[in-house]
Amino acid sequence: MAQTNKLAMATGTAVLVLMSMVGEQATAEVVSVGGNGFEIRETAHTAASSDKVYAALLLPANWWSSDHTFSGSAANLVLDARAGGCWCETLPGGGSVEHLRVVYVSPGKTLRLRGALGPFQGLAVAGVMTWSAKSVADGTDITFAYSISGYAKDGFAELSKMTDHVLGEQMERLRN
Repeated sequence: MAQTNKLAMATGTAVLVLMSMVGEQATAEVVSVGGNGFEIRETAHTAASSDKVYAALLLPANWWSSDHTFSGSAANLVLDARAGGCWCETLPGGGSVEHLRVVYVSPGKTLRLRGALGPFQGLAVAGVMTWSAKSVADGTDITFAYSISGYAKDGFAELSKMTDHVLGEQMERLRN
C-alpha cells in the first residue's frame, strides 16, 4: 500500500510540475483530444542533414531536458535503436525507468516507439511516438507524433496541453 501511495504521489507531483509550465512556450500542436486520448504532432526544420538529425535523435541525453527526467539528469537517458530496444533512464541507487520501447527503426528516416512517458506511467494508458527525418533541399524536416489512448479519470484535455508543451520543448532542443 505504501508503494502505491508513493507512486500516486510521484505521479501527482510530476503532473503539477508539468501544469506549472503550461503557457511558457507551447510549440507542438494538439491535433485532437477526446474522452479516450489525444494526439500531438509537430514539424520543425533544420539545416542539418537527415542523417545528422537521426543520429542526434538517438542520443536523447544530448537534447532531452533534465527537467523532464525522473533522475534530474538527461545524462542518464539511453536509447537502444533496435526493435525491442529501450529508451531508458538509470536512477540513483541502481534503479531504472523504461520510458518507451522501440518497435520500428528505419535508419536515417523513422523511429517509432511505444510507451507512456512520465506521469502517464501511473495511468491506464498506452502511447505511440513516431519520429521522422525527411531530407529537403535546404536541410531536414523533423516530424513527431505522439498519441495516447486509454483511461484518465479527469480526461485528457489538460494532459494534452501539458504534453504539448513538454514535447514541443524537446523538439526545439533537438532542432537546435
